[in-house]
Amino acid sequence: MLIEFIKPDFVFENEAGSLKQLIHDGYNQVNVITSFPGSKRGGHYHKYNKEAFYIVSGSFNLEVWKDDVKEEYEIKAGDFFVIPEYVFHTFEYLEYTVLVSMYDKGVELDENSKDIWSE
Repeated sequence: MLIEFIKPDFVFENEAGSLKQLIHDGYNQVNVITSFPGSKRGGHYHKYNKEAFYIVSGSFNLEVWKDDVKEEYEIKAGDFFVIPEYVFHTFEYLEYTVLVSMYDKGVELDENSKDIWSE
């Protein structure tokens, strides 16, 4: 498998609602992303970062590939997964989607470059 599905570190639920602790260490950059139905994102990989995604709401088709291996997934709310370094990834959104993305090191390499590669 090119990606790894993971679970939150901790979940607490009671009559007031729930708390999900996704991570407690290991990530230096956290983003909240919204995407509209029919939009596409990605088409790149990261040389220096593994990237984790937690889907708050919505769904999308995920395509990942590395060398001669290609995989496709339908991702939905509640899914939590990690894409390692050097794995290309593309998202095609099926509905309005909110997700959290986390880089273990951070995508900005310096003021002029980012860890986003398309070739």
